Amino acid sequence: MSRLGSHKRIIAAVLVTATLVACGDRDTGRRTGSFFNPEEIPLETYSAEQIFERGEFELTRSRPEDAAFYFSEIERLYPYSDWARRALIMQAFSYHRDQDYPNSRSAAQRFIDFYPDDDDAAYAQYLLALSYYDQIDEVGRDQGLTFQALQSLRDVIERYPDSEYARAAILKFDLAFDHLAGKEMEIGRYYLRRDHYTAAINRFRVVVEDFQTTTHTPEALHRLVEAYLSLGLTNEAQTAGAILGYNYQSTDWYEDSYALLTGQGLTLEAAGDSWLRQVYRQTIKGEWL
Repeated sequence: MSRLGSHKRIIAAVLVTATLVACGDRDTGRRTGSFFNPEEIPLETYSAEQIFERGEFELTRSRPEDAAFYFSEIERLYPYSDWARRALIMQAFSYHRDQDYPNSRSAAQRFIDFYPDDDDAAYAQYLLALSYYDQIDEVGRDQGLTFQALQSLRDVIERYPDSEYARAAILKFDLAFDHLAGKEMEIGRYYLRRDHYTAAINRFRVVVEDFQTTTHTPEALHRLVEAYLSLGLTNEAQTAGAILGYNYQSTDWYEDSYALLTGQGLTLEAAGDSWLRQVYRQTIKGEWL
């Protein structure tokens, strides 16, 4: 059977199940559709395939919690069968659809542990990463899940570089990375508004040094200009402005920094010997950004 990792194949299989004629031979125990009634007949009397079909059917009814139950029962009743392997990845998928991320992650990890060389292992690793990524909320919340998402997405990229999920993981990795930088910026702006300049500088420095490739770097440099000027550290402010001018001259942040610096009779050039001077040298050499 082709990989169940593809959402399209999963949905296609589910739709086929949903259209099955609800007629069964009670003598042989064959039950599909409405004739499948585990409340009246013990689930143990059904085959792994029949239970699997019921799980798929529940997905078509937008009842992923019930689907996950049936797929988990296959794992319990037929633990060493090929159906158990297929049901385990479907279990992870169903739990994720139900937004039950801990159980989705648990099922995905079991699949990776039991079937590391299976075609669906890449999808299981991707689902595990999504169980963290899809919980990343607004910037103001704790970023522990973001760090876990980044690590899990990196695992997809490094372990399965040729899979279709690696490409999706790269995109989500970049977005999660940008999210972390946004958290640093939010805290830095908080401190800056309250004139806690040293604390603000520390946050903006993290963005400039550790999150250079994110969309937040131009603003971080401008905020450094503001903070350093407020402290009277003109060399640092000029150097931050010079980096802005070298890399982001077309941005509004550069224009704002240019106005601030020239308004005080200062030029946008590397000056002094601060950490920003090192960043500036790296920029000129093309080793940064």
